[in-house]
Amino acid sequence: MREGWRPGGGTATKLPRGERGAQLPAPGSPALPGSGARPRLPATTMRDASSFRDPRLTEQRNPATEEIDLSDPLAIVTMLNREDRKVPEAVWEVREQVAEAIELVERAFRAGGRLVYVGAGTSGRLGVLDAAECPPTFGTSPSLVVGIIAGGTPALVRSQEGAEDDFDAGGDAVEERHVGAHDVVFGIAASGTTPYVRGALARAAARGAATVLLACSDPPRDLLQSVDLAILPKVGPEALTGSTRLKAGTAAKLVLNTVTTGAMIRMGRVYGNLMVDLLALSDKTHDRGERILMEVADCDREVAKAAIEAAGGHVKIAIVMQRLGVGREEAERLLGEHGGYVRKAVGAPPASPPPVAAPAPPAGSEDGALRR
Repeated sequence: MREGWRPGGGTATKLPRGERGAQLPAPGSPALPGSGARPRLPATTMRDASSFRDPRLTEQRNPATEEIDLSDPLAIVTMLNREDRKVPEAVWEVREQVAEAIELVERAFRAGGRLVYVGAGTSGRLGVLDAAECPPTFGTSPSLVVGIIAGGTPALVRSQEGAEDDFDAGGDAVEERHVGAHDVVFGIAASGTTPYVRGALARAAARGAATVLLACSDPPRDLLQSVDLAILPKVGPEALTGSTRLKAGTAAKLVLNTVTTGAMIRMGRVYGNLMVDLLALSDKTHDRGERILMEVADCDREVAKAAIEAAGGHVKIAIVMQRLGVGREEAERLLGEHGGYVRKAVGAPPASPPPVAAPAPPAGSEDGALRR
């Protein structure tokens, strides 16, 4: 698909003898941290690595965590966190592809289309999560960003492992959502090979939708060539072999956050860096909306509260009303005239105020962290 792409090789590199095999305790001795050197299995008992090693990056063993089962809690945290620190860098390396995804999604939204996430297991849950967070964050319709997970709603709370293997079910899910030419179907598959996701992407392409694949391992060449865009953050082998809920899941969350946030920014759903398109429907969002209006319109809380109420709970409309001294109808007209962009309707927001000092740690804490 993309020039310069190099698929992962199907042959495995045999590790030097000192790096192969698991360290085993001597017969009858406990495997305790600090118990001394333990003998390795003789090299002659090991099969050719190519017979059991999976070429997918997400399925390979991580030499940095081979003895994590001997570690104390702090060492476990250190190992896992050291691996996690690789994730932002991997996402940084594919930032140009993430930006292309934002452009695709923005184009879909402007044409009346949707963003449809498809995944299985952790990948599917992350897609559903990102879709569910868009309405309260950006005031969008729940139908604008949609999440599909293999196995349906039950898979959100209980693993439905076999569901990911059904290629046809992925295609059927796309059909059921009436995916069309104005939509973007965004497949999430850590390994790059999940049949359910492949089926969904194939059916989406046949129906004229734009297709995006997010994977943390090189996908098969035919899949790569069939999608419009591939985003491949290479986070490396997991700390626990094959547990893609770890680094691959974190990378997926970062990418999905960036794609929807970027597309919503491009659609005028923020003012500066303020979430002005939120709907004030809970105590928390009422408070946030009032504080935003107090800051950008230089008014007190009672005025802000009354303005948001007059705007039907729409903070964006209340800002235009207060900044320009107009009624709701005129504010809506002005926003429509300027494509929903508050900045274009009322000018730039005020500069950010200085940060509020953090409160002192509570009594009885050490470095701000309470201990049992």
